[in-house]
Amino acid sequence: MRQSGRLNRRALAAVAASVMGLLVTSAIATPASAEGRIRIAEQYGLGYLPLHVLRHNQLIEKHGKALGLDVTVDWVQLSGGAAMNDALLSGSIDLGSAGVGPLLTIWDRTKGSANVKAIASLNDMPLFLTTNNPKVRTLKDFTDADRIALPAVKVGVQARVLQMAVEKELGAGKFDALDKLTVSMPHPDATAALLSGSGGITAHLSSPPFQYQQLDDPKIHKVVSSYDVLGGPHSFNLIWSKQSFRDENPKTYRAFLNALREAMDLINANHDAAADAYLAQNKGSLDKAYILRLLNDPDIRFTVTPNRTEAFADFMHKVGAIKNKPASWKDYFFDDLHDGTGS
Repeated sequence: MRQSGRLNRRALAAVAASVMGLLVTSAIATPASAEGRIRIAEQYGLGYLPLHVLRHNQLIEKHGKALGLDVTVDWVQLSGGAAMNDALLSGSIDLGSAGVGPLLTIWDRTKGSANVKAIASLNDMPLFLTTNNPKVRTLKDFTDADRIALPAVKVGVQARVLQMAVEKELGAGKFDALDKLTVSMPHPDATAALLSGSGGITAHLSSPPFQYQQLDDPKIHKVVSSYDVLGGPHSFNLIWSKQSFRDENPKTYRAFLNALREAMDLINANHDAAADAYLAQNKGSLDKAYILRLLNDPDIRFTVTPNRTEAFADFMHKVGAIKNKPASWKDYFFDDLHDGTGS
């Protein structure tokens, strides 16, 4: 009996060791970031409508199920590209969304390490520099008494548009001449300050719908449009992730991209439903008719295809904002869109 007991204990130990070996092997083979969870950060404004639509209609969850996966989606709202990039690099989020400038900044910073790249564009939209200062008609008219609000000083897409506009008007090498006047501020707060004339804010470089709300007030006028600066329509917002998230979560990543494409199709086919989704995710004073007015503006387009992003890349490399000069937009986009006609 003792012999049998020793054999049984030995057999059990062998089985346990075998099971542990399988578990260790499984742990090594399993990615640290498990499939089925995605943490997405969005910002304020109509530029994030595709994310609002896929969130409102639970399209990521839908496309996850089509791939045999239950996906849990966590949403975070941040303001500015700098905050997006900090959150992504710290591991607090999986996908960040902001303008072209912040994407190029983090692509350049992580090239050869985390390898952050864009997944897709979210839209083409003009960005207006508006002011309540009647003396300011051109960029040359700003003085030290003015303050220009934008989401992220020096790094956000609005900051880059301002620099590009300043260099175009004031001359080569003078791109940062107005940087000293810029102040980081979320669009809703900056809009309130500009309209009320409070807080010393005399100008705002923003995005839809805020710039249109401002221009409805007779005290506000437009100084410049980004479409004039870049020579036509351009991508405004993009969405991006680390290479590791894409590699370790292929089904979750695919579910997101498929959901984003469906959201774009829904927006372009049904402005009414898109406006409902926007209002459901953005509690504010805007009514549906106002949102529909913007969606019907031919200057505002929703597409995953990047447009004129290379103009930002060329400028940022020229002024030393990024060290690596991309050969084309395909260098800083994952290859899911490479068969398309981007720029």
